Amino acid sequence: MADIKYTITQHIGILSESSKGWKKELNLISWNDREPKFDIREWSPEHEKMGKGVTLSKEEIVALRDLLNGLV
Repeated sequence: MADIKYTITQHIGILSESSKGWKKELNLISWNDREPKFDIREWSPEHEKMGKGVTLSKEEIVALRDLLNGLV
């Protein structure tokens, strides 16, 4: 399997933290030198390991925001 290259271009915030120090974060990440996208996933304390996550375009994150705003 080929290595996946990523760069966290903007740390937006932490959604939660586990007892082992892993943090579920919202970041802007450039995957394999592509345009940065919004990304939600768990990261180990030093960002050396990551869990499975979801990557969203700007349009998708706006749609998610709108959906969540409709819940309240």
